Amino acid sequence: MHKIAISEAARDRMTARTGKAHPFDEIDPRKAALVVIDMQNYFCKPGHQGEVPASREIVPNINRLAADLRRRGGLVAWVRNGTHNTRESWSNYHEFLHTPERYERRYAAMDVDGDGYAYWHLNDIRPEDAQVTKTRYSAFIQGSSNIERLLRDRGIDTLLITGTATNVCCESSARDAMMLNFKVVMVSDGLATHNDEEHNAALSIFYGLFGDVQTTDEAIQSLARGDKARAAA
Repeated sequence: MHKIAISEAARDRMTARTGKAHPFDEIDPRKAALVVIDMQNYFCKPGHQGEVPASREIVPNINRLAADLRRRGGLVAWVRNGTHNTRESWSNYHEFLHTPERYERRYAAMDVDGDGYAYWHLNDIRPEDAQVTKTRYSAFIQGSSNIERLLRDRGIDTLLITGTATNVCCESSARDAMMLNFKVVMVSDGLATHNDEEHNAALSIFYGLFGDVQTTDEAIQSLARGDKARAAA
């Protein structure tokens, strides 16, 4: 698992802007969603082109946070990447940023019948959870998925972002969600990418400018405080 090291500059910026370490340290669980991004075979299964080995290490934290949020009445949403119908609509990404061999493997692996499209088998996905397919790095950019409508319909205003890769689909989704006026927390030990440097750079940039960064334990504590405050109201 990644060694978390948020930059001191980011920590100082957060406290200067908000007066505390975590702006979202009290989360109403009934208005919260755990958004689990790209925990599917293409990124988790050994041997796939997009494999992020550290993604397998965060599964217990994701499942633990999912169980806590469900118990408190929140939503768990599993989001995976699909390549169906993207040959024309996202052609520049595939054709200019990949070799022909690589983009053909990507297309095939994450089409609806591809092995890479299937969720990682250790994800604790329950019948009451939402499942969403996105077709871009960000789940929230126009045309990528229906996740914004799904969350709005449930009255969700706070998102806990987990999954892989920290600095690609997770960060892209987290930033766009913030721009759409969701309160966003990136869960530092529920995220994974290729190395500690990229992981911590993404979290440090996000923290204090776009939203909050909390560990799994901190997020559970924030949910507990929100639950307690709601009960007392």
